[in-house]
Amino acid sequence: MVPFCFKVLLFENAQINLAFSLLIRTFADHMKQVIIEDAMLRQAAGEGMDAFVSAFVTAIKEAIGGELTADKLDELNSDQITLLAWDILHSEVMDGGFVQLIHNGYGPFIFKNPFAKAVKLWGMRNLSKLIYNAHTLYAKYHEAIERDCTDEEFMALFEQYPEFDDMDDEFVEQEEIWTEQIARYIDEHIERFATIRT
Repeated sequence: MVPFCFKVLLFENAQINLAFSLLIRTFADHMKQVIIEDAMLRQAAGEGMDAFVSAFVTAIKEAIGGELTADKLDELNSDQITLLAWDILHSEVMDGGFVQLIHNGYGPFIFKNPFAKAVKLWGMRNLSKLIYNAHTLYAKYHEAIERDCTDEEFMALFEQYPEFDDMDDEFVEQEEIWTEQIARYIDEHIERFATIRT
C-alpha cells in the first residue's frame, strides 16, 4: 500500500484535532529516517545532477535495508517512493526499454501505482504523459511480455512489440531533462527525501 499524504485541516472540535495530530505523529513515527551526510551531498552536487539524485536514492535504499519490498513501502513517504520508482524506471528503460521493465516484473509498480500522477505533481507533465501512454500498452501486452522465456525469446519480444520503440526513444531523448527536473524538485523539497547531517 502506498502511503497517502496527510492534509492538515483545522477542525472546530478540539478532540478531532487531537486525534488527527496523534494519527499524523503515529504515521511519522513509522517512517524510516533517511540521513545523508552534508559533505557527501556537496560532493555529489559538484559531480552533477545524476550523482545528486543518486545520493538520495542510495540513502533511501540504505535506510530500508537495500531492497524495496511491499513491506518497506509503508516506511517511506510518497516522494521517497516516487524517487525509487523513477530510479527503477530509469535503470530499466535506459538498459532495455519498456519491454525489459515489464518483463522484469516492474510493470505493476510503475503502472498500477500513482507514479504518473506523482511526477505530474512534481511538474513533469511530459514524463507523466509518457507513463500514461506506456500504461495503455502495458495493459494490452503485459501478460505475454511477463512470461518466463529464454534469452532468445526475450530478445524476440522487442520485435514483437515495436509499439514501445517510440516511447523508449522519447525516454532516452528526454532523460537528461527529466533528471534535471527531479534534481531540482529534490533540492526544493529536501526535507521530504532525507535529513542532511552536518
